[in-house]
Amino acid sequence: MNAAALIPNARTTLAAWHEMLATHAFERLGDIMADDVVFRSPVAHTPYPGRAAIVLVLITVNQVFQDFRYHRSFVSEDGHSVVLEFSANVDGKQLKGIDMIRFDAAGKIAEFEVMIRPLSGLQALGAAMGARLASQKQVLTGAA
Repeated sequence: MNAAALIPNARTTLAAWHEMLATHAFERLGDIMADDVVFRSPVAHTPYPGRAAIVLVLITVNQVFQDFRYHRSFVSEDGHSVVLEFSANVDGKQLKGIDMIRFDAAGKIAEFEVMIRPLSGLQALGAAMGARLASQKQVLTGAA
């Protein structure tokens, strides 16, 4: 991953994100998020606002994904954004996707947007996430 072009604080945040994924230790996930962070899901039209929503979604998706791994990364010219290409399996369906992450000036994650293909993989992910998050609507909408 070529994170050297990121602003220094974003490099630190990205390294922490990769460490959390490697160890499945997400206790400090909220610490790397901006106060007004927004998550854009590949299956939901409306963005999820706030730390509580993104922490819930990212912890849950990392329980749903099997054989998750990043393959390549692309850094924006301004050093405030990175795109991470990944692959995973969900309920026997293979998928590929990208995480588009924008960092604020302090290096915290300000936006996290996910895109996934093919449709069969996205549908499997949507069904698995929906089943696990159905009772968490208030957290996802920022009402909790």
